[in-house]
Amino acid sequence: MTTATHTLVDLSHAIEHGVVYYKGLPAPVICDYLSREDSRDLYEPGTEFQIGKVELVTNTGTYIDCPFHRYADGRDTASMPLERFVNQPALVMRASERDGRGSDGRGIDVAQLSERLAGREVRGKAVLVHTGWDAHWGTDAYFEGHPYLTEQAAIWLRDAGAVLVGIDSMNIDDTERGTRPVHTVLLREEILIAEHLCNLQLLPDAGFTFTAVPPKLVGVGTFPVRAFATVSYASHTLANTLA
Repeated sequence: MTTATHTLVDLSHAIEHGVVYYKGLPAPVICDYLSREDSRDLYEPGTEFQIGKVELVTNTGTYIDCPFHRYADGRDTASMPLERFVNQPALVMRASERDGRGSDGRGIDVAQLSERLAGREVRGKAVLVHTGWDAHWGTDAYFEGHPYLTEQAAIWLRDAGAVLVGIDSMNIDDTERGTRPVHTVLLREEILIAEHLCNLQLLPDAGFTFTAVPPKLVGVGTFPVRAFATVSYASHTLANTLA
């Protein structure tokens, strides 16, 4: 008899002071508001604290987009139901470079989606698109020529009933154009978007849940998250995987 075992897989990048995470947007500032040294003047000897200060744009690191990011009448991070961020049944769509990505070699289109997800239930699921682009994280190459979804792919996912779509590249849309059709299609229907994911190669194709919870901020449609997957294994399978 085997018992179910769970493991957590971190799918988010770390956020560091002074690092640019989206070309054209400022790097975060992470510093002391109250240093340990200065706190010694406020407390008894032997007692000290650090209070940090963080200044960042909301599109920093691994983040999640809510409808308000695209639409003035859309729900922000505070008004989205908590359950939309937590333990969403999920699956991975593999889109490797050798398959080709649309007419420009980058766009992931309906043909790839329908082929890779054939026979798999998408309705009610978070769909995480694994491109392997996170291998370029921390380099200039990450910002150039990234894979993305086409508008028709977004429509296909919407009609198939996806509740969240994530990708391990810098944007789910083609940033070489001024339009953002994937954001437009998905967020209008309250299908959340997660960008700058990582480690999707560590996940099985299905059999896990996805969690990415932003702070409860009013008037904010995007914010960094600690995204992770909860993967269920039989105990012997997990042991073999980690061996």
